[in-house]
Amino acid sequence: MTPASAPAASATEAGGRVLDHPTRDEIRIEGVLHALSDPMRLRIVRELAAAESELTCSCFDLPVSKSTSTHHFRVLRESGIVQQIYRGTAKMNGLRRDDLEALFPGLLSRVLDAANRQVQRIGEDR
Repeated sequence: MTPASAPAASATEAGGRVLDHPTRDEIRIEGVLHALSDPMRLRIVRELAAAESELTCSCFDLPVSKSTSTHHFRVLRESGIVQQIYRGTAKMNGLRRDDLEALFPGLLSRVLDAANRQVQRIGEDR
């Protein structure tokens, strides 16, 4: 979603709030793997991957508190897995597929495939 040359946003853009994101060059494999190692964050990524478009944070029915959910989205954003942008008061989330594929070819699709097989094998996300 973010071009490789885009600088990390930190202030306001056209009067709206903008969240900090790493540029493509700032994304590190250890940060991506750490973010994906948590079951709730992996669940969020699976849901985003299955969606046809960006989703608001409120679309996710996670069995955690709102503050914990916010933490999980922040970790995903700061690791470079998701792009979060405000549209009005809604915070929209989308996977940074192009950036992840350029840096780590096949990683996201393999992790998602393995996670989906695990869900089929042992049941629903926990």
